[in-house]
Amino acid sequence: MASLILKLSVSLDGFVAPLDGSTDWVAAGRSDDGASWTLETLSNAGAHLIGATTYAGWAGYWPGASGPFAKPMNEIPKVVFSDSLASAGWGETTIATGDLTAAITRLKRERSDGYLLAHGGVRFARSLVETGLIDEYRLVIHPAVLGAGERLFTAPLTIEPTSTTVFSGGAVAHVFTAHP
Repeated sequence: MASLILKLSVSLDGFVAPLDGSTDWVAAGRSDDGASWTLETLSNAGAHLIGATTYAGWAGYWPGASGPFAKPMNEIPKVVFSDSLASAGWGETTIATGDLTAAITRLKRERSDGYLLAHGGVRFARSLVETGLIDEYRLVIHPAVLGAGERLFTAPLTIEPTSTTVFSGGAVAHVFTAHP
């Protein structure tokens, strides 16, 4: 059975998205060692799980991209969660509809080749947290203060620290195991 890992960027003041929706803040603390950690996380996934909004942006970017991140993003199967998307033109993509908990449970049972790596927009990520099915959180804290925005967690959650990696650019990756 595959585990479900949620990987997200978080600002120093705890936001995963600013109110204006910009993403430039995630460049704060960028470094080669941080990129290597992220590339390893992406490359070891058995499937990428993404929400419809993230899919829309990535499907327009990754198929024509080059560089080390393009291969795992294009070649590893993707599952986009949407009740409104009619087709998915980005290679190796399937669409999951209906109940999120049932779909994640099914994917966890069906997969044995690497973990399920969820990326997100904040709404998709929060929905995953609410299912209680996330096994591990990989949160990269960037040295940026947004002042306001969207938070990932909206209720208490029991997690256990697994590892912390400090990158040369100032970002820090915290890995936590979730407990039901």
